[in-house]
Parts: sequence; structure tokens; C-alpha cells
Amino acid sequence: METHRMVGHLIRRLHQISTHVFARRVQEAGFDLTPVQYAALDAIISDPGIDQAGVAAQIAYDRATIGGVIDRLEQKGYVERTVCLSDRRAREVRPTDSGRQAFNEISPIVAALQKDILGDLDEAERAEFHALAAKAIATADIR
Repeated sequence: METHRMVGHLIRRLHQISTHVFARRVQEAGFDLTPVQYAALDAIISDPGIDQAGVAAQIAYDRATIGGVIDRLEQKGYVERTVCLSDRRAREVRPTDSGRQAFNEISPIVAALQKDILGDLDEAERAEFHALAAKAIATADIR
């Protein structure tokens, strides 16, 4: 078998490209944010007061390591955590004004770079790719 033609390899390569394009564009704009940090910030802004486990669930990230992602967002001054009053083991996360401002500045950049991730695909091919990827994710059997 030719590994470079296998779907898993192609997905891994596309992920590398996506991460590289994201990092370059966000860094050029003067920000230090990873794709996972951006997704977590989006979830937190969309649902202020969400707990860390909720952030992990919303962005399909590992609950055991989401704390580190949120630690880095907190160190950057983008979020703040407080102990949940109803469950002292849980930490609620809220965006700071600085976090909202950074997110608002970065979001148009992230929207614009989406086309670069898929290279020379035309609009119909992009739409087809998006639909097929969404279907594969929705029907994947991982637990």
C-alpha cells in the first residue's frame, strides 16, 4: 500500500497545512494563538460561565488536557476562571474584555484563511469537501 494515498495520511497532511496557515496568519496579525485556543475562546465567548468540561465537549477536545489550553488563555489575559458555586470541583470560564477584543480582531482573519487551507479547489469542490467532511465526522463511531 502507498501510505501517502491513504485517507488517514491525507487528513493528517491537511491538518498540518491548516495549522500552518492558521499560525502564520494569526502571527502576522500580531497574535499568539493556536487553533485549539481559538476554538476554546470561541466556545467561552459563546457561552460565558461554561465550565472547562463544557468547553472540551463543545470543541471535541480531551477533557484531561483542556485545562492546559485554558491555562494559556488565562495567562494571555483572554479568560478568567472562577470556582463554580454549585460544584466546587468545576471551574467556570468567562472571557475578559481583552479576550473579546482579540477574538473580534482574529475572527475575520480566521474566516479569510479558510480558502487557503483547501488550495486551488473551486467553490463547488470546497462545498463538496465541506459536506463530505461534516458527514464523515457526524457518522464517525468514536467513543
